[in-house]
Amino acid sequence: MFNNNLHIDPQSEREKYVNAFNDTMLKIWREQMTLLDVIDTGRLLSSPKSLPIKADGRFIEVGLSQSFLEYGLWQDFGTGKEIPRGNHGDIGREKKRVAKKWFSRKYYASVMNIRDFMADNIGNEFVGLVAKALDDKYRRYNH
Repeated sequence: MFNNNLHIDPQSEREKYVNAFNDTMLKIWREQMTLLDVIDTGRLLSSPKSLPIKADGRFIEVGLSQSFLEYGLWQDFGTGKEIPRGNHGDIGREKKRVAKKWFSRKYYASVMNIRDFMADNIGNEFVGLVAKALDDKYRRYNH
């Protein structure tokens, strides 16, 4: 913590944000699967998991990973075993598969949000360090 109790340590703020990001992504994906009816057996719905976070000690370099069944991507793209390999798409009947964007749309927006948060948080921490260094030099040479 800083001297002023109103300020939260930027490192712990980043750590909390990253952990909350992972939890929120899993909730959003499950919600989207339910809303878009991407449920057949329920295996895909129960498959999203948050993998351990890889971070340096200051939470400046962070590696986030989530996992889910590969089948979920094919649902997101609207593709699958309906059309055999080598077929240009004419299967002699109306196409049944429809893209159900439970993953890609929300994930990209969320990654952009975490990018903006990290840039703002690390930038503010840097400004604070520079201001403190300049303030210390001013006091040392002028008092």
